[in-house]
Amino acid sequence: MSPEVSADRQVTFRILAPKAQSVHLSAGDIPTSGQDPVMVQGTNGIWEVKVGPIPPGAYRYNFNVDGVPVIDPRNPATSESNANTWSLVHVPGAELRDTRDVPHGAISEVTYYSKTLQRFRRMHVYTPPGYESGKGKYPVFYLLHGASDSDGSWASVGCAGVILDNLIAEHTAKPMIVVMPAGHTGPFIPRAPGSPRPPDKFVQEFLDDILPCVEARYRVRRDAPNRALAGLSMGGGQTLAIGIPHLDKFAYLGVFSSGVFGITGRGGTNAPAGPSWEEQHLAALDNPKFKKGVKLIWFATGKEDRLIDTSRATVELLRKHQFTVTYKETAGAHTWMNWRAYLGEFAPQLFR
Repeated sequence: MSPEVSADRQVTFRILAPKAQSVHLSAGDIPTSGQDPVMVQGTNGIWEVKVGPIPPGAYRYNFNVDGVPVIDPRNPATSESNANTWSLVHVPGAELRDTRDVPHGAISEVTYYSKTLQRFRRMHVYTPPGYESGKGKYPVFYLLHGASDSDGSWASVGCAGVILDNLIAEHTAKPMIVVMPAGHTGPFIPRAPGSPRPPDKFVQEFLDDILPCVEARYRVRRDAPNRALAGLSMGGGQTLAIGIPHLDKFAYLGVFSSGVFGITGRGGTNAPAGPSWEEQHLAALDNPKFKKGVKLIWFATGKEDRLIDTSRATVELLRKHQFTVTYKETAGAHTWMNWRAYLGEFAPQLFR
């Protein structure tokens, strides 16, 4: 059996590969001291390694068999990224992120046609318990993923549906619809150091295709006090790119482990060309009408996160323009362990 999770939260991974010369566990967010654990072959051709104890949560992993990435053939649970698939293991013990005996919502894979991109696209949509049998309208929360991930990431490794089910059951969060779109609009193409960042077509697609599609297909309220937008890493940058110029549409913004990319002036690949982000958005940043409707701008970043300086500089920029920003620094780095926790803190603050 693989993976095997013990009561003390140690996890044993196994794979049958009798002809392999070496096998490693590629562990994603699993704390393994920065090293991919080497697996040991038994006499029966099964390679095995035990790691842990591991903090409760969902974790992606695969096996590296003689240099070839392989998902776990004995584990049907998987999590999509933008260009590959991971195996998925859940370590219980975190009350908010464990499936409990409460009313459950549903997560659907929704296909729509993007006029912006001239092709069919997919998004995941969470509807709260009772949505199918009811007639009322709900507030809507748009939740964006990070670079290299997909529209399915928040629903799988992010445990978004489970977290919302539990928050709603506790009456900690309002019943809401959560829309998880695909933030990548094309293949990833590396840029030369110092080259300009190409325009993000997702911003246009979100405004012209995703938002209208959701409002046509779902019973959602269509005013700013009933719309929220948040994202992690790349999705946090997209949240700012969409939200700041359109605060007449969103009263709540959440930025997880992110900010305005290139704002610190470090790193050639992130350095902006032409006018700065602040200069491009000056009219929105200084529009007093926009600020009146804002109920929450919420940032959170791990103290070991590589983007912490980006987060700090972005918060400072927004405060300079008289925005009230809630900012917290937590333990941890650029990992799903933090992003799941941030979702659990951010969602209860919405639509109050």
